[in-house]
Amino acid sequence: MALVACGSTPATTDGDTTEDGGATSGGETTGDAEILVGSFQISLVAPIPAAGDTPATPGKTTVLGKVYDGPVPEQIVWEEAASAGDCRLLTPRIPLCSTPCGGSAVCVEDETCQDYPTAGSVGTVTVEGLRTEGGDDPFTMDPVANTYQPGGSVQLAYPAFAEGDAIHLEAPGDVLGGFSVDARGIALLELVSEDIELASGVAITLAWEAAAEPELSTIHVKLDISHHGGTKGKIVCATADTGALEIGAELVTDLLALGVAGFPSIIVTREHVGSTTIAQGRIDLVIGAGVERFVTIEGLTSCSDDSQCSGGQTCQPDLTCA
Repeated sequence: MALVACGSTPATTDGDTTEDGGATSGGETTGDAEILVGSFQISLVAPIPAAGDTPATPGKTTVLGKVYDGPVPEQIVWEEAASAGDCRLLTPRIPLCSTPCGGSAVCVEDETCQDYPTAGSVGTVTVEGLRTEGGDDPFTMDPVANTYQPGGSVQLAYPAFAEGDAIHLEAPGDVLGGFSVDARGIALLELVSEDIELASGVAITLAWEAAAEPELSTIHVKLDISHHGGTKGKIVCATADTGALEIGAELVTDLLALGVAGFPSIIVTREHVGSTTIAQGRIDLVIGAGVERFVTIEGLTSCSDDSQCSGGQTCQPDLTCA
């Protein structure tokens, strides 16, 4: 990880590696599990029913993987402003580097630049535990521009796994070290809550069909009501897969006070994560299923153009009628 004061030269380190890519010290792997350098995302994308002139979209299973030689820097620092239960209100802060970081790095903290990492091959990845329409299990993925996806001849079923199924990825290593990682299948996410309304001083209760094996998965929630106007804050939650979650009234009030923009939404995701390490850091295998719903805020009318506004109002850059 190249994290250096702005204007200075990044330090480099060299180390021996094991066959599975972990750095060694006295023969032991020393890859840092706190540093995320890659992920393979296996996602269940729910079908979308037809609406008006828009045809229905069938559900699908997607796979996308990428591994880097270091962590991907974040240009926004999210700071906790408040918390309640399993949820937190985060507000953004943009770090300032008086000396520009240049095109190969980004300012990640005041006067601190971090290099962008380089994606690399880990060899041909073998995937076991996902059903394909042709009955191929396992199947393999080769990197294309250092990105891993099933080839055109591999069509994944929907869903490609059942809750509790074992899913295994194996990579022999190439430019970056080899690894193996395991995870478990999750159930499709069925959100019971339909109309979600936000109002100051009122808690939000979310409900979903609980997992049959709740110990396998975690529910993640992101409530962002200002992303089309430059995000001013968000509520994030991580909670047990028991079927219900309450987002406290104080957090909702504080989020609304930060400001809103058009098409506010809430994203609910069920995930199971398996992890392993190579020399550069941690690789995650994320099995996920998500649902996004628009939320209603009194007095807010979202728009894409002026025709969606009334009473002489026009559509503003933040996609609200005013």
